[in-house]
Amino acid sequence: MNNADFSHNNPEGERLQKVMAAAGVASRRVCEDLIAAGRVAVNGVRVEGAGRRVLPTDEVSVDGKAIQLDTTKIYIMLNKPTGVVSSLRDDRGRADLRRYTNEFDERLFNVGRLDVDTSGLLLLTNDGELAHILAHPSFGVLKTYIAKVEGVVTQHTVNKLVGGIELEDGLIEADKARIIGAPSGNETVVEVTLHSGRNRIVRRMLEAIGHPVIDLVRRQFGPLHLGSLAPDAMRDLTKEEVGELLTIARASSVTAKTAAGEDTDD
Repeated sequence: MNNADFSHNNPEGERLQKVMAAAGVASRRVCEDLIAAGRVAVNGVRVEGAGRRVLPTDEVSVDGKAIQLDTTKIYIMLNKPTGVVSSLRDDRGRADLRRYTNEFDERLFNVGRLDVDTSGLLLLTNDGELAHILAHPSFGVLKTYIAKVEGVVTQHTVNKLVGGIELEDGLIEADKARIIGAPSGNETVVEVTLHSGRNRIVRRMLEAIGHPVIDLVRRQFGPLHLGSLAPDAMRDLTKEEVGELLTIARASSVTAKTAAGEDTDD
């Protein structure tokens, strides 16, 4: 018996509209209307009619966007300043992420890393499955960086980033790259988007084309945008942002399971 059949007949399951309302989707009445309109799916199957019950392990979506039913899961956006190590304990005694995670009773960990000299968007969560998918480069989650570099960068040079650069650990290609504004003095601002998770990869790419990085900020991680969040500040992700992350994670998980022989270990 599959999970959907079991949860539908399980008297211990919670009513779908109640669970959706508890997850912050909308009021229970509005959730009932969403179900009646055929806009809700459980485990990928559209729900038809009232009375459906679900388990915590079920996957619910509205209009194709995933919903987090587990209210114990926490998702925090941090604008990591420079000088802070992307680790929960640094063996060299430098400032680390405990200054942020200690504010929570739950054990949070970071999704991926930012170099100590790189600032910007870092996700903190207690959702291990989602963190694995978002951090692993095989799932193709894009990250966008704004880099201030030495020298005047030309379009021809930017094209090299997308065309591919041979580094000591192999060929690397940016998914997108562009010059932002006009060069100022002997400095240029460049935007680089890529899904690679290699160590210090943006810095190494830009240095390889002759433009060492002066300042580097990650502005975007998947569907998340840093926006106006101040350096050293945190905020909860919105329900919409969590839904977008879960939608990516669930789609990637299905792809991974169907890809024969794919290694998804970190």
